[in-house]
Amino acid sequence: MDVSVMEWIGWILVLAPLVLGGYAFVAYPALVWGWSKLRPAYSPPPAPASDDAWPEISILIVAYNEEKRLRKTLDHALATDYPAHRLNVLVVSDCSSDGTDALVENYGDPRVRLFRMPERSGKPAGENAAGPHLRGEIVVSIDASILIPRDSLKPLVQALLDPAVGLASGRDISIGDEVREGNKAESSYVGMEMTLRSWETRVHSIVGASGCFYANRRHLQMVQLPPELARDFAAASVARLEGYRAVSVDAATCLVPRTPTLKAELRRKSRTMGRGLATLMYLKRTMNPFRYGSYALMMFSHKLVRWMLFPGFLGWLIGPLFLVNSAPYTLVLTFGMIVGLVLARLVITWPDNRRLPRLIAFSGYIFISIVAGWRAWLHLLRNEKAAMWEPTQRPVSDMPAPG
Repeated sequence: MDVSVMEWIGWILVLAPLVLGGYAFVAYPALVWGWSKLRPAYSPPPAPASDDAWPEISILIVAYNEEKRLRKTLDHALATDYPAHRLNVLVVSDCSSDGTDALVENYGDPRVRLFRMPERSGKPAGENAAGPHLRGEIVVSIDASILIPRDSLKPLVQALLDPAVGLASGRDISIGDEVREGNKAESSYVGMEMTLRSWETRVHSIVGASGCFYANRRHLQMVQLPPELARDFAAASVARLEGYRAVSVDAATCLVPRTPTLKAELRRKSRTMGRGLATLMYLKRTMNPFRYGSYALMMFSHKLVRWMLFPGFLGWLIGPLFLVNSAPYTLVLTFGMIVGLVLARLVITWPDNRRLPRLIAFSGYIFISIVAGWRAWLHLLRNEKAAMWEPTQRPVSDMPAPG
C-alpha cells in the first residue's frame, strides 16, 4: 500500500520523540557505560602531605539578594578541612538591595571579601568581573544557597593537581522536604545526571560542570565569556579547547536544596535551558568529531540531542492529526499531551501551602520540563537575550551550622 506524503510526515513527527528520547536517555548512557568499562577508573594524584603544599584557592560566590541563605553557605565553606591559610572567599554582589553586602562586610573573617558590581548585570557578568579580585591558583565556584560538607573541598582541588585536568566538577546531592515540596523528581534526575558524568569522566571528559560546585584553573576562569552564556556549561569546553580534561569528582559532594515548588522549577529550567542552548551554539565547534573525538560525541549526545527532544514532543501534538485516517489510534498521543499540559498548568498554579499528590507531582515535573524546553527554543529562534538573572529562591537548609 502506498503511503502518502501526509502519512510520512505524521509518522516522522510521532516517532521523533521516541528516537530522540531513546538515544539520549537509553542508548547514549548505555554506550558511555560500556565505553567506560574499557577505560581505567579515574584516579586523582596523591593528596599533598602537608597543609602548606595545598594550592591557594578562591571560592567565588556571585550573589543577588541572598541575605537569608548566604551566611550558612559561608559557614560551611570556611569549616571544610581545607587548610585555612590557603582558602579565600570572594562574594560578588550583583547590586543586591537587601542585607547581602552588609552580611559579607561584617562576617568577621578576613578571608571573606566583597566586590559589589557597579550596576546589576547578572551572574555571568559577575563571574567575568571577578577575575582581578581572585587569589590563588584555583577558583572554586559555588552557588549562594548550597552547602559544602566538611570533607568535599579537598577532593575537588586534588583533581586539579593533575596537570592534564583543567576543570573538576562536584557531585550534587538534592536535599529537602519531599512531602512539603512535591519535587522529588528533581532528585531522581540529578542522581541520573551525576552517574552519567562519572561514566563520561572515565571515558575522557564531562561536557558541563555542576553550576553549584566546580573548580577550574585561574587562567581558565579569566577567559571572558558573553554575559548571556552559562559559564558552568561553557567552562568544560573552555578547558577542552585549551587541551585539558574536565572531570567529575564523586567524593566532592555538595548539598543542593530543591526548588520549593514546581512553579519555581519551571522558571529555573527555562532560564537554565535558554542559557544552555545559547552556550551550545557558541561552542558548536566542539561538536566537530574529527578534531574533538569523544568530546564531540558527548556534546552532541548529552546536550544537543537531549535538548532537541523538547521541540520533538510537538510531534505528539501534531503528528497524529496527519494519521487520522490510517492510524487513528495515534490520537491517544495528542490526547495525552493535552492532558499533560493541563496537568502542568495545574501544578504551576497549585497553592504553595498545599501538598501535591505524588503522582501529579512526578507527572507535572515531566511536563513543566517540556514547557521549559519549548520556552528555551523559542527564545533561541527569536534570538532573544536571556532575561536578567534572578537566582532560584531555594529554601534555607535546616541542616545545623558546622561545629
